[in-house]
Amino acid sequence: MHLGPEPPARPALSTGLSEGLDSVTVVRQDLGARPLNHPGTQLRRPEATPGGTPVQLGLDELGTPLHEVTFVVLDLETTGGKPGAEEITEIGAVKVRGGEVVGEFQTLVNPGVPVPPRIAVLTGITTAMVVDAPRIREVLPSFWEFIHGAVLVAHNASFDIGHLKAAASAMDLAWPGNRVVDTVALARRVVTRDEAPNHKLSTLAALFRATTTPEHRALADARATVDVLHALLGRLAPWGITHLEDLTTATDPVPPEVRRKKGLAAGLPSGPGVYLFHGPGDEVLYVGTSVDVRKRVQSYFTASEKRRRMTEMLRIAERVSAVPCATRLEARVRELRLITQHSPRYNRRSRFPERMPWVRLTDEDHPRLSVVNRTVPESVAPAVGRVEGQSESADVSRTEPADRSGVGASQRGALGEPSGRPGAVHIGPFLSRRTAQLAVEAVQGAIDLRQCTRRLPRVAPAGTSACQLLDLGRCSGPCVAPQGAEGDPAREQHDAAARAVLNAFTTSPGAVVEPMLARIARLAQEERYEQAATERDRLAAFLEGTARRERFQQLALCSELVAARRVPSGPGTGGWEIVVVRYGRLAGTAVAPAGTDPYLTIDAATATAEHVDPPVAPATAAHPEETLILLDWLADPHVRLVRTTRPATCAVRGAQSYATVSDQARRGRATTATIGDDDRTRHDVAPVPVGARPGRMVLETAGTAPAARHERTPR
Repeated sequence: MHLGPEPPARPALSTGLSEGLDSVTVVRQDLGARPLNHPGTQLRRPEATPGGTPVQLGLDELGTPLHEVTFVVLDLETTGGKPGAEEITEIGAVKVRGGEVVGEFQTLVNPGVPVPPRIAVLTGITTAMVVDAPRIREVLPSFWEFIHGAVLVAHNASFDIGHLKAAASAMDLAWPGNRVVDTVALARRVVTRDEAPNHKLSTLAALFRATTTPEHRALADARATVDVLHALLGRLAPWGITHLEDLTTATDPVPPEVRRKKGLAAGLPSGPGVYLFHGPGDEVLYVGTSVDVRKRVQSYFTASEKRRRMTEMLRIAERVSAVPCATRLEARVRELRLITQHSPRYNRRSRFPERMPWVRLTDEDHPRLSVVNRTVPESVAPAVGRVEGQSESADVSRTEPADRSGVGASQRGALGEPSGRPGAVHIGPFLSRRTAQLAVEAVQGAIDLRQCTRRLPRVAPAGTSACQLLDLGRCSGPCVAPQGAEGDPAREQHDAAARAVLNAFTTSPGAVVEPMLARIARLAQEERYEQAATERDRLAAFLEGTARRERFQQLALCSELVAARRVPSGPGTGGWEIVVVRYGRLAGTAVAPAGTDPYLTIDAATATAEHVDPPVAPATAAHPEETLILLDWLADPHVRLVRTTRPATCAVRGAQSYATVSDQARRGRATTATIGDDDRTRHDVAPVPVGARPGRMVLETAGTAPAARHERTPR
């Protein structure tokens, strides 16, 4: 794979905030390696590099103060009919900026039809007055020029703007797209019924003592609306409505105490990063991430935020801090780590990664399935040997756990004691204990492994009785076996069941999948659809756990993996996004700017990346959701594998070979909603075959001879 230099492009922009400055500036700077430290490490925003070129932020980023906005306050008189090309009889408009009138526009319009008598009485405009007036097609071009670049204001704007749009459409003229403010909507927010019985223009003009009295003539009504607008803006200022961007959302149903806090977003970076809402005691209330932190935080103070919990959080929030990130991937990972570190009460997800369960085949004389919250070192006893179809590189043996007597499985074999049982092995992690229990039920329904939960001694005590599963032929009854010696039928039967579970967990889940598929088909044929759905959910949970084990183990056993993804070219962009992963944890990230040698950045990133201790596989050294995010990123077709200390391997007939079955089961489970909210809303990753993406990487297929190794090359 070649990561060659690209044509020079503008460097990426990142925000720099300096104390004592009245304005926010942007400094061009190159982004070097950014090591990811432990979750508790405080991160600082990037500062301006010596010689950096300051660039003033645009108005769309800082916002436009209302005193700098040009408003065109308009009013129309019509014949009283539906909007169209033959309805407008008069247009009046006043252009104001900073409280001063800078221009006016007034003209009568010939509607092409007689003015109804009732309209003539109301407005004073007669047919004789408009007969020599220009037609609307002659008026609109000059009016478009008058309102160019201004914010349109009208009282009951839907009426006036609706007529203008209809007239323009009838003449195939494009609507200029000006922003529109409705003074009726503003008045409803700040004028109570105690002050005025209604929100008519004449009523508001009298309330605010307008210098012009409305008289149902366009220009006079527009002048009165100007005074009403200024009075309304004065009342809105204490609510934090000081910029044009605030005014366009002023009519949203946002509590005043929340809207006033919109200034908390000032000074936040406009690039990718993580934001933290802090409470009165500076405690972290909520952690989130976005590709544009400032805009995302600003959106919390508008009507687009409809969650009650968030509104409650905003009422008590005192400040917002941010952690700028070089890439979206870094932002997502930092969000998870900060949620884990602070456990904010308004974050519902990802707060307790230690609660994500695993299913373990226990390491004891009579193995059983158990739902646990952590993994232990896995081992396979020598008498069992390597599971058929499992390669050396896929062997998960790390340390050999001892039993309660302190003697390991290999030692027991050397002493002549039976050692035909497998060691502990896990599948998962699962998103909830309910899903983990479904996976256990799937295994127990296909393989006759004991289902009792207590730890059994090697030799059953005298007088012990078995449960009904023994009579049903669903258990070998190790709890009542007279002896634990080799050759005992009950023990051999249970050891065979344990080895079948081991195979299903590690290399070949078909021992569970195929019987369950047959059972589902039979139940569906018998029209026992609810039972078939239950079996389907169990199958989906089992495949989810086994597929995650395969994918997690690939990263858990890899001490270092370096990958790169090309950054889309554009102004100030381009180059390569570099990621360093160690034992399934994001250890470092960097951006190699366009036109530079990416391998220099790669070397710097690996040299400064976080040190990560080896985990207890198949668990990784990171939050399970962090590993899922990394697996998602690595599966992107644009990602290129630069180097790795361990080839990615998986069994030929492993869980990922049942990806189609898993997807179908998961879709059916989501449709009927039989599992629970966690599994339907939490981040999940569909099984993806290892190596099924562009980039040069070695694929070692478990269970094949060395000659069967394949190399994938870029397509």
